Amino acid sequence: MESEVSQIKIGTFKVGIIGLKSALEQIAQTHSEKSDKEVANKLLDLLSAKNYIPDHVRESYGQAFVREFRKLVGQTYEEDNNRGLEIKVLGQGCAQCDRLEKHIMEVLSEMGLPADLEHVRDIQEIAKYKVMGVPALIINGEVMCKGKVPSKKQLKKWLEKTAEKR
Repeated sequence: MESEVSQIKIGTFKVGIIGLKSALEQIAQTHSEKSDKEVANKLLDLLSAKNYIPDHVRESYGQAFVREFRKLVGQTYEEDNNRGLEIKVLGQGCAQCDRLEKHIMEVLSEMGLPADLEHVRDIQEIAKYKVMGVPALIINGEVMCKGKVPSKKQLKKWLEKTAEKR
């Protein structure tokens, strides 16, 4: 019985999907050159057996599955533009990583910016981002820095710039 659950963002919500990692790996070799629609349909077929996917949001799930698939195979993908600020701190929890996370929370609070902040501590998840050096900071899918803790002033500049793009 499969119990592997991955959380992914679908629209503005994080949703747990049973068997996503296995399904992505299963089709990685056969579907990397296929269209987004073909990838979405295949993943929807595979994952519908173990997950409830309502008909009215099936397309959103398909887009999210394609995004995760393209990330896995190292291809470019279209980010979901209506998600707001998505910030990830990569690092297993050393003092530097924790300090970066704390600084980000302080700057977001000072600026009054809502954001989805996640501290990725799992080494296998960190490896997926292909950054050499932690802590690393990713804002809306873009690696902003790695191997150091930027100043609060620099963090504020990056967040202002990214927030303007929304």
